Amino acid sequence: MLKRILIANRGEIACRVIRSAKMLGMHTIAVYSDADANAQHVQMADSAYHIGPAPSKSSYLDMDKLFAVAEQAGADCIHPGYGFLSENEAFAAQCEQKGITFIGPYAKSIEAMGSKTRAKEIMAGANVPLVPGYYGDNQDPTFLSDEADKIGYPVLIKAAYGGGGKGMRVVRDKKDFISALEGAKREAISSFGNDLVLIERYVDNPRHVEVQVFADKHGNCVYLGDRDCSLQRRHQKVIEEAPAPGLSDAMRKSMGEAAVRCAQAIDYVGAGTVEFLLCGEEFFFMEMNTRLQVEHPVTEMVTGVDLVQWQIAIAGGDTLPLSQEQVTITGHSFEARLYAEDPSEQFMPSSGRLTHLRFPEQNANVRIDTGVTCGDEISSFYDPMVAKLIVKGDNRAQALSLLERSLRHTYVGGVKANTGFLVALCESQPLQDATMDTHFIDNNCDNLTQAPQADVHALAMAAWVYYCHLQGTSKAPATTSPWQSLSGFKLNSINEISVPLADHQVMLHVTSTGIKVDIDGQGHSLSGEYQGHGHYVAVVDGQRLSADAQIDDEALSIMYQGAQYDFALTSKHYVGAEQSGGDALAAPMNGTVVKHLLDIGTEVKQGDAIVVMEAMKMEYTLNAPFDGVLSSYCYGEGELVSHGALLAIVEEQS
Repeated sequence: MLKRILIANRGEIACRVIRSAKMLGMHTIAVYSDADANAQHVQMADSAYHIGPAPSKSSYLDMDKLFAVAEQAGADCIHPGYGFLSENEAFAAQCEQKGITFIGPYAKSIEAMGSKTRAKEIMAGANVPLVPGYYGDNQDPTFLSDEADKIGYPVLIKAAYGGGGKGMRVVRDKKDFISALEGAKREAISSFGNDLVLIERYVDNPRHVEVQVFADKHGNCVYLGDRDCSLQRRHQKVIEEAPAPGLSDAMRKSMGEAAVRCAQAIDYVGAGTVEFLLCGEEFFFMEMNTRLQVEHPVTEMVTGVDLVQWQIAIAGGDTLPLSQEQVTITGHSFEARLYAEDPSEQFMPSSGRLTHLRFPEQNANVRIDTGVTCGDEISSFYDPMVAKLIVKGDNRAQALSLLERSLRHTYVGGVKANTGFLVALCESQPLQDATMDTHFIDNNCDNLTQAPQADVHALAMAAWVYYCHLQGTSKAPATTSPWQSLSGFKLNSINEISVPLADHQVMLHVTSTGIKVDIDGQGHSLSGEYQGHGHYVAVVDGQRLSADAQIDDEALSIMYQGAQYDFALTSKHYVGAEQSGGDALAAPMNGTVVKHLLDIGTEVKQGDAIVVMEAMKMEYTLNAPFDGVLSSYCYGEGELVSHGALLAIVEEQS
């Protein structure tokens, strides 16, 4: 029986594993980098060990440090979580060699599926349908370009050892192939340490349906239903659900059995996911993820199975608790990934301290998986996930309605968050009707990511928060008498307070009988209360509203109904020099300069690509803000840069 488990990961998944391991009575061992010294997974674990500086390659990807901790802490097993070393066959092999149980598949199984090219060969032998493509080792750019011509555009360039949308490019025109190939290879080597890519036909308008499989060391294998993961952006899943809607019983059975054949073909052990492209009545094998998936909770919700506990038990030599006939699916489940990012700015990741964080109350039908709490940092070194919101309903419509409600009661402050974007997805007709495909977000991005426009309710709430703030304790007084207010007033006159919002005219009129507020020339009655912990209630013209809010010297933020309204305060509102015409070449976040694309002195046109930077494991290309001449680069390739730093200078032509 396994007793001491080292979790070779961080954040949400580390916390998730710790919870299940503790329920089994195991001693939990965490590891942490400099950036994670105060992280939640460190505080939750029974013991924790420092393993190096913030960059992953010097900490969470350093196998020698992890094994040194395992020896020192007396760990008899290691859970890799997802990401980092979870699909690294060398790590699994070293576990086997050192006599430490790897909670996952054998190294040979990871290796078989780790290369997407070899995986395709195995699937062909197992008679699983494949998308046409090139899956060989020849990486000569000219050769790959010729193969793309044979396949026919559009094509998909995909990192052979990748996942999570990293090292992936869609190419629709031959002239763009080489630059896309170079970008995919750079991202692949950075994220996975291997730049091998494959080329395959890009299928338009498919659905992404995957099957959860589980196998033990005694030859038993089952599939635990399926999931639809079609809602994606940048090939990164956003909202997932189980079971996949609209599948016939025959199709569901056929995909499940194909997934089991896949696992058996590579002598698989543990939890795995086989991903398919669903095109009408046909499905094609994409890849197998030899680990626990981010979206595994939706399967847990509809099967009643704790997949992490199953992983631990199977790794310890137990047989599967259920046969295929005993697996049952009950109800419907959705998961939404809450990220620190700004959808209105092309989903730019947002790093910083979480100054406010509130989730809906958890119960049997609402689950929150997170690795952070209020006051924690969202680091630029790692994936910017804040939490996963998972819900379950008796049917799909009920579950989707519950997901939307849960998102509307989720509040994030201190960083940008995609909450409003997730609410917009829940309201979208294709998700409501289950007619979405993998291109839905890309094709409708402008509509889904519009920054919220402040209405009367948001502005009235801003006025109420400002009024509370003036009282000195962020708490409105029990009476509206001016004698009890700290703000100035004139005897025998209405107490007028101007709310200094940069883009709106808002005036409070405080008398002994109540408060009136003028919002852009329209009058409204206003009252309310501050309930503590950043939560406010306002009554506007008799309608009761509630929101979370934050205010400082520069801005006032209202988090209301799943949207965040940020109001600049005129007293501190100014524009920095870096926000002038050259802002297009300023670093959008902390990161690393990857590549200078043009020589100094080159004449450029507005929109020409100038420099590539990397942040949070993704590449971003910065373009010329106007016609001119590239006069200099401010940082060399490989240098670290801070948010707002100017990376290059383009001088306008006279």
